[in-house]
Amino acid sequence: MARIAVTGGSGKLGRFVVKDLSDHGYEVVNLDLVAPREPECPFLRVDLTDYGQVVEALTAIDSRYTGIDAVVHLAAIPGPGVVPNAATFANNITASYNVFAAARAAGIERVVWASSETLLGLPFDTPPPYLPVDEEYAARPETSYSLAKHLDEQMAAQFCRWNPSLTMVGLRFSNVMEPADYEAFPSFDADPRQRIWNLWGYIDGRDGAQAVRLALGYDRPGVEIFVIANADTVMSRRTADLAAEYFPDIPVTRELGEHETLLSIEKARRLLGYQPQHTWRR
Repeated sequence: MARIAVTGGSGKLGRFVVKDLSDHGYEVVNLDLVAPREPECPFLRVDLTDYGQVVEALTAIDSRYTGIDAVVHLAAIPGPGVVPNAATFANNITASYNVFAAARAAGIERVVWASSETLLGLPFDTPPPYLPVDEEYAARPETSYSLAKHLDEQMAAQFCRWNPSLTMVGLRFSNVMEPADYEAFPSFDADPRQRIWNLWGYIDGRDGAQAVRLALGYDRPGVEIFVIANADTVMSRRTADLAAEYFPDIPVTRELGEHETLLSIEKARRLLGYQPQHTWRR
């Protein structure tokens, strides 16, 4: 996989992904509507809601390149409430379909895309069935944003059914953070409810990029879904104490480490070899 197209490579997570892949020897092309602040790789301005533009971007661009070996699809309106609900849904589901379909038309058989922790039931107004949460229970989208992410996963399964050689990996990323964001973390201790909406989880952008790179190397055909979070929480308090106070009636399926995430990354560890390297505590 010499050449990787990264949609949304100018975004918060995309910048880390582009840098990580470039640092590991991949030739990367950033497909985005917005130019990056600090270019790490060639940039192509592409409207992902225009299927023709996506097909061209994944096949050949005159004088730039011919052919793409794999696609990392990160581009999206990044969460609920940024624009009206219908606009969020229409943009995100259309962009995902166009990327998946254009990859198929281009003969690309490896796609990694950004799914979302929101499918676990965020903001957990209805408590989860157990803790830590994982990929094993049915998706629980609560917003138009997460509904589109849910349909992305269903759509990927059908693309893989159409092409049994296709590998598609959906990464349910937690709330993306960069080192500058960590300054605010100690303030969460004063009121844990500030971050209860995602069980006090987060993902360092550098570890998110690690997960993408590992997912590109996952060689089992079909669709696979992974929760991707950091190994710890955003809190100084013990995880077991948080679970007992705020989710007293929810089963805890195993003994928890002192600051262990409640967004289980055990599947990603087992199948991808994912191991977070960064934490706000250092």
